[in-house]
Amino acid sequence: MTDAAPLILALTLDDATQQRLDGLRRAHFPPERNLLSAHVTAFHALPGEHLDELVADLRETAPDASIAVAVTGVRSLGRGVAFDLSAPEAESLRAGLARRWAGRLTAQDSQRWRPHVTVQNKVTPEAARALHRQLAATFVPYDAEAVGWGLFRYRGGPWEHVLGVPFA
Repeated sequence: MTDAAPLILALTLDDATQQRLDGLRRAHFPPERNLLSAHVTAFHALPGEHLDELVADLRETAPDASIAVAVTGVRSLGRGVAFDLSAPEAESLRAGLARRWAGRLTAQDSQRWRPHVTVQNKVTPEAARALHRQLAATFVPYDAEAVGWGLFRYRGGPWEHVLGVPFA
């Protein structure tokens, strides 16, 4: 039987960056809503029934080495805060996948990708503004690496890890 539960594709970051962002998420995300590690969602709802084809495409297009990522700033989400990322090679990879999967993408996944990591969400606008001010006041851009793709299944709660596709 084919599993039609949607798939989520996320960029996998290097361990040091992941730990740093996870710490911020644990500190600032409402605990009852913090069901996931910090993540960089590339696609929110890929068709689960096409898992084999999607995995084949990911493996075929994965680069042979990690990809440079720059954490460039602090973004207000209105009711939360995120860190903006600049990753031209990852953006190019994602755009190529979007072209391959064009007929299967949701409206959200068809839009231009703005890579980011959310460290706070679903709080009052006042709390979000306060955290944004706090983080922006001390923020210094830094470099990171994307080391692969993580593919997850969504069933309404924490994401179920399906597989990782390393960039190496």
